[in-house]
Amino acid sequence: MVVRIKHIVAFGFIVLLGLVSFSQNSTVVTTAGDVGLTLSNVGFLGNSFRGNFQLENEPSCEYPRNSGVEHLFEGGLWVGATLRGSQAVSTAAYDNARGYSTGGGGYEMTSEVGAGFKERSSLINSKVFDPLAISHQDFICDFTDKYVVVPGTNIKITDHDQPLGIEVHLEAYNWNFSFSNFFVIMDYTIKNTGSESLSDVYVGMFANAVIRNVNVTPAGSGGTAFYDKGGNGYNDSLYMGYCYDANGDLGFTESYFGHKFLGAEDKNGFHLPTLDSAFKAHYNCWQWNNTSEPILFSPTTDKQKYNKMTTGLNWSPAWTAAYDSNNVHSGRYYSEILNTPGNRSDLVSVGPFVSLEPGEEIKIAFAIVCGKKKEDGNPNLANNAFQQTNIINNALWAQTAYCGEDVNCNGVLDPGEDKNGNGVIDRYILPSPPDIPVTKYIPGKNELTIYWTSNSENSVDPISQKKDFAGYSLYISRLGFDTDKKINLDSAWQNVATYDIKGDGFFYETGLDSLRLEEPVQFEGDTNLYTYKYTIKNLVNGWQYVAALTAFDTGDEEANLGSLESSRNSNSTRAFMGTPANEDPKENKPFAYPNPYYLDAAWEGVSQRQTSKRIQFANLPQTCTIYIFNVAGDLIATLDHNSNYSGDIGWYQQFSDTETTTFSGGEHSWDLISSEGQIISRGLYLFTVKDKKNNKLYKGQFTIIK
Repeated sequence: MVVRIKHIVAFGFIVLLGLVSFSQNSTVVTTAGDVGLTLSNVGFLGNSFRGNFQLENEPSCEYPRNSGVEHLFEGGLWVGATLRGSQAVSTAAYDNARGYSTGGGGYEMTSEVGAGFKERSSLINSKVFDPLAISHQDFICDFTDKYVVVPGTNIKITDHDQPLGIEVHLEAYNWNFSFSNFFVIMDYTIKNTGSESLSDVYVGMFANAVIRNVNVTPAGSGGTAFYDKGGNGYNDSLYMGYCYDANGDLGFTESYFGHKFLGAEDKNGFHLPTLDSAFKAHYNCWQWNNTSEPILFSPTTDKQKYNKMTTGLNWSPAWTAAYDSNNVHSGRYYSEILNTPGNRSDLVSVGPFVSLEPGEEIKIAFAIVCGKKKEDGNPNLANNAFQQTNIINNALWAQTAYCGEDVNCNGVLDPGEDKNGNGVIDRYILPSPPDIPVTKYIPGKNELTIYWTSNSENSVDPISQKKDFAGYSLYISRLGFDTDKKINLDSAWQNVATYDIKGDGFFYETGLDSLRLEEPVQFEGDTNLYTYKYTIKNLVNGWQYVAALTAFDTGDEEANLGSLESSRNSNSTRAFMGTPANEDPKENKPFAYPNPYYLDAAWEGVSQRQTSKRIQFANLPQTCTIYIFNVAGDLIATLDHNSNYSGDIGWYQQFSDTETTTFSGGEHSWDLISSEGQIISRGLYLFTVKDKKNNKLYKGQFTIIK
């Protein structure tokens, strides 16, 4: 599990009883599933593509994670109500060219001084395991609209003279199951902590979606052209607004971003539009920062924002039908207009909640959902039902997660739904594949060995209450997946082997005996007992592979579920095969490869930046220093190596994940940049390896051709 933290105002952090706390005005990133979403404890989502606070390592709804395909400029919660006879709206995010700014217009939520995020996990082997956790990674924070001056500062919040007096408790959930790793759920509890009644309350999720591959088109580059490729739409039955790249980076941004209403509860019960004709879901979309457009104008005042929240484009006769050609849009219906490339923001809002008295709460949940376009040979602009297949299925899984025991989502425990017999609806219960196998990956020369424990075999499904483990599957990515213009790990996986229990009547009946070690093994510094072993051979040294081991079950016929498999991303590693730590450098001399090194070497990937360059030194001793010289004898660079090397140059930040890499122990990378930060020229170079154990020297050479 990886947590990246960027502090806007730093106060430090503490660790208590498996609960991690972060400082005021901080951001965290979801990493359990395949959506890398930046969350802030002042309510905004996304990183504004490296906006005001330069959140360089925080992805802006990246899907799949580590692909470079990001989907969100910025988003956040909106709450509107009638207060003292006039409309007031408090927003956590709004149209702003640089995204969040402290006290900026549209950023009306703040956190208390010293408040921050808490993290917990339902995974028993997690450092932040907590039996109260809902998902594999929960992030929890609180924020409020009640201040007109940012706490701890003298900065007045722009245009925020009429707070609603609400406090918001956010719990964000994400899972690593293969059938649920494409969404993040935001569960909000909105409490009236003021002294005045709020009536006709509406709650919405705002999103300025922008879908771009930032490995190919660096974040924010190209000005307007970076942002104006989005097509927008709304699925009425799912209460989901969505966006896709309608024209831009064809071939490598073929995915949808969705933000979806899941359900709500208040003193009057459970609310979905299908259950209550007075309770409605509204969809609005507007031209970003455009106040002159008659229909698709960007709202600036509280009254305009409230009107957007309470009247949706989806309720207009012009939503799906053309109208008078004298109209401002020349007879084109709204949904058609939004299906063309543009730079737009949109809002999904629901209500009314009739009243919110002091001390009362509204519980409401939204999901950020991503999904790959289903390829049908048509261009992105087609945006047809077939292309939407994945995003719709993924949205339905998000709804299933929210509904939990309430399978038909009617807000009532019908017969057979109360699985644990506690008499209340338990939400966020999903069918579960077996527990993730505990694995150890050991790269070697042209091979990768995987060891794993038998913990998955004792898993109990939370729905069926059965031990339904069936077997294991091994995967590895195809060679060179990270050099494609379309960086998509999901399509790069190749099944290496599958083994299942023999004699249970399911699948191939291959048995597990050929994998089982005669005696479990243990590794230094590791308390796990590894029961199984498999070696993948004929791999290419120096190249990146992603390997994963999953466990799968028999499925649940009663629930109409096929076999469920643990997520390939949950225990994957990025492995670099190569020479192990060299015990006899005199016999097996260190060398560099590829040699000669040609400009645009095959493994450089889609980026043409200098940081995509790398040359490998191999056959290195366990601990050593590498000195690189030009032919004149000038020292160009010095590299420190030990067998725990895990990638320390730009290539690994750009195309890999330095926190999940595994190396063979005898190799080290260099980015062809001198110790002074200069790009080296073509020519012959010499190197010396000094073994730190005995100070012996080993020499070699390589050529760079540009």
